[in-house]
Amino acid sequence: MPKAYWISAYLKVKNADKFAAYAKLAGPAITGGGGKFLARGEAAKVYEKGIKERTVIIEFDSVAQAMATHDSPAYQAALAALGDGVEREIRIVEGV
Repeated sequence: MPKAYWISAYLKVKNADKFAAYAKLAGPAITGGGGKFLARGEAAKVYEKGIKERTVIIEFDSVAQAMATHDSPAYQAALAALGDGVEREIRIVEGV
């Protein structure tokens, strides 16, 4: 079964306090769900639109595991803490 990758691309952090509250809850929720952080931080170089905000890549053993982690009560609590504190997009992609 191919690995899965959860990719979060941030467009804008609107509220640093909400983002910090989210981060305290999200990290343990994701690693508790089997996620392994591969990259997280501001882009070293940007192309196309030039948005240099935070990007996060997390590896999971499967798409089902990544989706279950996202939908878990622990991660949903992190999302509740985040509220409207950021603009971002999350994608779960199956590995090759």
